Formats: sequence, structure tokens, C-alpha cells
Amino acid sequence: MTRRALVTGASRGIGAAVARALAQQGHQVAVHYRSGAEEARAVVASLDGEGHVTVQGDLGANEAGKIVDEAVAGLGGLDVLVNNAGVYFFHPITATTFEEWQAAWRRTVELNLYGPADLAWHAVRHMTSGGRIVNIGSRGAYRGEPDAPAYGAAKAGLHAMTQSLAQSLAPRGIAVAGVAPGFVRTDMVTDLLASPAGEQIRAQSPFGRVAEPEEVAAAVAWLTTEHAVWASGTIMDVNGASHLR
Repeated sequence: MTRRALVTGASRGIGAAVARALAQQGHQVAVHYRSGAEEARAVVASLDGEGHVTVQGDLGANEAGKIVDEAVAGLGGLDVLVNNAGVYFFHPITATTFEEWQAAWRRTVELNLYGPADLAWHAVRHMTSGGRIVNIGSRGAYRGEPDAPAYGAAKAGLHAMTQSLAQSLAPRGIAVAGVAPGFVRTDMVTDLLASPAGEQIRAQSPFGRVAEPEEVAAAVAWLTTEHAVWASGTIMDVNGASHLR
């Protein structure tokens, strides 16, 4: 039976790579986007198989229910949720106004923690035994994010939510896990990696490079399989040994 997956923030970067990896496994995929409709359609066109759809919605506007409902309608059900959508704001405590500080915290937590929590609540009402939720966290939850403390805190909360839901949903046969990437090469950081700071970023890993989106996607895809049920509650580090715990 074809499995159905919703991947949030999938119009580019890690989300797009996850959508492609799941489609290669035979999933029908709902590619979620907030504003990049053209990019999302291009991702759908690139996916293996048939029956994929795009889903629009703004997690910052309390549209999690709408997103899940549209995915279910387009796919005919839902077996997998990948919470990938998120934001990162530069807001070091000594270099922002109090108003900027408050705004960064509220927006970051809203999109990186409340959004995935709301999506999970709606998604599990459509899942049966064998369902999977995979949350995209960050190594920053463990090592700290001095220039974006709200991001580190929200991702730490997402990891904790992952483990709590893994326990509460196991009796229903639904496994919940997460991945914690380090620095990943996406189109958003092309200029940064090409700048003088790029060498220092690559040196964070003993491999001397940053991750490709497909490497993170491969971990996510495995966590959605039947063989990964006993990894429920796991937060899988995918950071090239740049941070060990």
C-alpha cells in the first residue's frame, strides 16, 4: 500500500530533499510551502512516482489544521509527518533592542515549536498503526546558539516534544523521532559559505565540509520505515562529528 507523507517547508533546501527521498521510497508526498508556490510546484514535478500535491499554509497564522486537512484531502490519508519548516533569526542579546529581542523569541518559538506541535496534534488524528512523525531539530539545541538563542531553545523544546510524543503515541503504533543536523549547504547559505567565514564553518567538522541536504534527507527517510520503529524517541545527530554528546 502506498504511504502518504506531508513534508513542511519543502519548497527548497532540506525539505525538498526529504520530499525527493520519500518519493524514491514510494511515498506520495504533500509538499508544503508558505509563499514559494512556484518552487513547490517544481519540487513536485521532480518527484518520482505520481499523486504528489502541493499544500499552502502559514504556521505563523495558526493554519496547521488547514495544512493537514489539505494534505489528507490531496493524498487520501496521512501516514507520515515531517516537521521541517522553521526560521532562524540573528538576535545576539548584546546587539538587539528589547523589542527586537522579544519579537525574535516569539516568532522563533511560534514557528519552530508551536507550529510542529500543532501539526502533530492534527496529523495523529489521521494516522493508524505504522504512522511516523519525524522532527527536524538542530545540534544547536545541545551546543548552544549564541547569536540565535531562541532558535537553540526552540529546537531543544522540539527534541523534548519528540521524546514525549514517542512515549504517548507508541501504544497506537506510531513512532516519533528526530534528526539534529549541523550546518547544511542550501541555497540560503551559498554566499556565506563562499565568504571568508565559509572556511571556519567547514572546519567545524573533521570531514572539512558541511552536509548536503540529501544526507539529512536519507536519515529522515530511514526513520519513516518499518525497520525504524525501535528508534522511536531517538534524536539522530547528523552533523559530521562537528558536535559530539
